Amino acid sequence: MRVIAGRYRLEARLGRGGMGVVWRATDQLLGRGVAVKELPYDETLSAAEARRQRDRTLREARAVAQLSHPHIIVVHDVVEDGERPYIVMELIEGGSLADRLATEGPVDAAEAARIGIALLGALRAAHAAGVLHRDLKPDNVLLEAGTDRVVLTDFGIAQVAGAPTLTESGSFVGSPEYTAPERMSGVRTGPESDLWSLGALLCAALSGESPFHRDSLGGVLHAVVVGDIRPPAQAGPLLPVVQGLLERDPDRRLDADRAERMLRAFRETGSTPHAPPPGYAPTVRDASHGRPQDSADRQPPMPPTDLPGPDPRHEQLIRQPTRRVLVAALLVAAMAGAGVSAAALLTDEGGGDGGRTPKSSAPTTPSAGPSSHGTRTPGTPAATSATTTAATSSSP
Repeated sequence: MRVIAGRYRLEARLGRGGMGVVWRATDQLLGRGVAVKELPYDETLSAAEARRQRDRTLREARAVAQLSHPHIIVVHDVVEDGERPYIVMELIEGGSLADRLATEGPVDAAEAARIGIALLGALRAAHAAGVLHRDLKPDNVLLEAGTDRVVLTDFGIAQVAGAPTLTESGSFVGSPEYTAPERMSGVRTGPESDLWSLGALLCAALSGESPFHRDSLGGVLHAVVVGDIRPPAQAGPLLPVVQGLLERDPDRRLDADRAERMLRAFRETGSTPHAPPPGYAPTVRDASHGRPQDSADRQPPMPPTDLPGPDPRHEQLIRQPTRRVLVAALLVAAMAGAGVSAAALLTDEGGGDGGRTPKSSAPTTPSAGPSSHGTRTPGTPAATSATTTAATSSSP
């Protein structure tokens, strides 16, 4: 067994992916179990490239370390050993949501709502701190054994306000099946993009796979950017939330507060309202102490006046996409036919004025046919029975 930084004894490998290896370890100083994420070593990298990878690891640690929320992974330490960085995190005993879907099949609507509420709280805390996760998917959601605590992990490609972007030109970060269309088309990236990913994740939790799952990358890109959005039949109980989150126009997309109110209403009544109830005030965290404030100190939010998302009269087919998105779709088709990588299409994360946001596109009603159960998306790591504390992404 290897000891790094004279303190952390690596004992068993929990998971491996493009972003690194996660080890079960023991903190010999404090005598507690931890998870250690090790950056993979690549002898072909130049010194500058190796430094860029180290910077990325440190960036992940800094992004998560500034966050304090019960549904976000806790970072204990960042160390270097042999010029290689390691992130030391809390050890979550239990597998990922992807593991559960692969071994037990989809969850019911009540469980999906519970997971969604937890993740909305985590995202709200991250967004308030200027951190965008950008890779929300079942592999990066942990479920603690015994408590079923939901924990958002793997901020390896997070975007932090004021920090330089480490994404290289010509590459794409994230998982296409869970990536918002405005990121696909290079228009912008904001908190709304994480909420789209949550909508896709809820569909996956309920049916076993993302609604944008296709057999090819070109097919995935077309489905996300311009295809008809068809939530699975299993999403019926939560359809207003799913439709609101999978609104292509980010300015019309359901926001975190409203989505949480609707999910809480479902858990309390068994029915999801088309508009969030006005009486529920989400927990506000004390910025100075990181603790929830007492409900007496909170004011209930005003009733929504312009709720984006689903409406029974909402059009069933997507509207005509903007010129930029249409060009992107044509490029997707061309590259898919030619067998060329589509990564270049998915760059330009800066978000400036490279094009307008896709128009509103309400998802169509779910199809009657069942979706496949327990299907894992392409490129996700194989399910393991061991603890997975920092799910690794396939992005560079």
